[in-house]
Amino acid sequence: MFKRFIKKPVLSSVISILILVLGIIGITNLPVSQYPDIAPPTVKVSASYDGANAEAVLNSVIVPLEEAINGVEGMTYMTSTATSGSASISVYFELGTDPDIAAVNVQNSVSSASNVLPEEVTTSGVTTEKQQSSNVLIIGLYSDNDDYDEEFIQNYANINLIPILKRINGVGSADTFGSKDYSMRIWLKANIMANYGLIPSDISTALADQNLEAAPGELGLQGDQAYQYTLKYKGKLKDVSEFEDIIIKTTDDGRILRLKDVARVELGAQSYSTSTLINGNPGVGIAIAQSSGSNAQEVVENSIAALKKASVNFPEGIKYVEMMNANDFLEASIEKVISTLFEAFLLVFFVVFIFLQDWRSTLIPAISVPVAVIGTFFFLDLFGFTINLLTLFALMLAIGIVVDDAIVVVEAVHAKLDSGYKSARKASLHAMGEISGAIISITLVMSAVFIPVTFISGSSGVFYQQFGLTLAIAIILSAINALTLSPALCALLLKTHNEKHKKKNFVQRFYLAFNTAFNKTTGKYKKSTTFLINKKGIAITILCV
Repeated sequence: MFKRFIKKPVLSSVISILILVLGIIGITNLPVSQYPDIAPPTVKVSASYDGANAEAVLNSVIVPLEEAINGVEGMTYMTSTATSGSASISVYFELGTDPDIAAVNVQNSVSSASNVLPEEVTTSGVTTEKQQSSNVLIIGLYSDNDDYDEEFIQNYANINLIPILKRINGVGSADTFGSKDYSMRIWLKANIMANYGLIPSDISTALADQNLEAAPGELGLQGDQAYQYTLKYKGKLKDVSEFEDIIIKTTDDGRILRLKDVARVELGAQSYSTSTLINGNPGVGIAIAQSSGSNAQEVVENSIAALKKASVNFPEGIKYVEMMNANDFLEASIEKVISTLFEAFLLVFFVVFIFLQDWRSTLIPAISVPVAVIGTFFFLDLFGFTINLLTLFALMLAIGIVVDDAIVVVEAVHAKLDSGYKSARKASLHAMGEISGAIISITLVMSAVFIPVTFISGSSGVFYQQFGLTLAIAIILSAINALTLSPALCALLLKTHNEKHKKKNFVQRFYLAFNTAFNKTTGKYKKSTTFLINKKGIAITILCV
């Protein structure tokens, strides 16, 4: 079978070119990230219970929701937080669980608990969403213009920037920090309410009755009228004056008590518990997280481009600044690994050239190794991996391993030429007949070292899986090259030793000194090994010491 590849070098070249092209396609398709995605899928459940303290939120909201959510398929554990007026539950799932399916399952469980939750909680709604754990970009939006306060900036971001960022491909979530959304604040005057015998629930009831969307119906639908009218209702109130005119109570003598008589109404923030200053100015933070499997570099670059384009229409005085950019560390890390990759590549082939002492012989592994390394990227894409520090480190380590197969082939052909073969083609044919089994055995042994670690489960198993499979794939591709491309190149490039051009004097002297020193070192090693084999007791003693 191997004779066919030597006799038909075009077939060997086509196989290698195909591996190379598939690898290049894989490089263009693979997402880039710093590390493999090891964070377990997380679903966050949030609820609001205005006016309730943390204990009330815990007993009336957290406990019923936890009882309903507990036991969702694939769930490992969950954590919950209760604060004054809000509840938050984070549900964690097994690694590899589809986050979309997990979110649907949690939502179904939350829906089953809606009948035992307080009415205020169900009215405001219980939200269920996938939680992205890795922020790739944090932007600070601030204003050095006194006309714009923190509330304006956050609402400007929510209305004009967040929708744009969420539409970017690869963005899993885009949210603003804080709770400065515009809200109608009603500050009750306790002493006046006491005089009228009112309690806060009376105000809540009036708001619910008079601040709503309604369909009043139609007139003249079944009568003999010439016209039919659809009644209109003003709907929800919008400004402060409309809220102030809400009727709270009426008396028998026709007097009306309005909201402005017992409370102060203003347009303010939803919460005053947090405040954000950026460069000493009021501002808001925008956190952008990538979706699973997306390209972190592209997400960051596209998000910054979208912000730059939107900044043209910013109100005067509003600016943005990058507070955290994952690309800074990511690019530095990837660049360092890639430079180390090339350094290892050059160092390996320098050493190969020193020992083989022939440019033609060195050129064969120099061609074979890139094919194996680049071709590995196609299978990384096939397995759903990313270009990250683990896979690049594995490829860097693979360079020193995959070069061995090509060197074995070249050395075997050289040995045949030294023994008197006059044709590099015949030498390659006979050499491959002797070493093909050894190459396959080496490949199986090396793969058996790295493949088993890929079956480790858990978060650490993700690291071992990507590292081990990357090495194993590179080794297997190297073996394919050693059985196809390398012998074909040997038959085409190598020459019989008596046909070699004479080296220059200084090169000849260097090789002569190197070979002499190497032969002496090898001879001493053989003598030491033979001595230790014959004196097993001494060898065992040395090992124990």
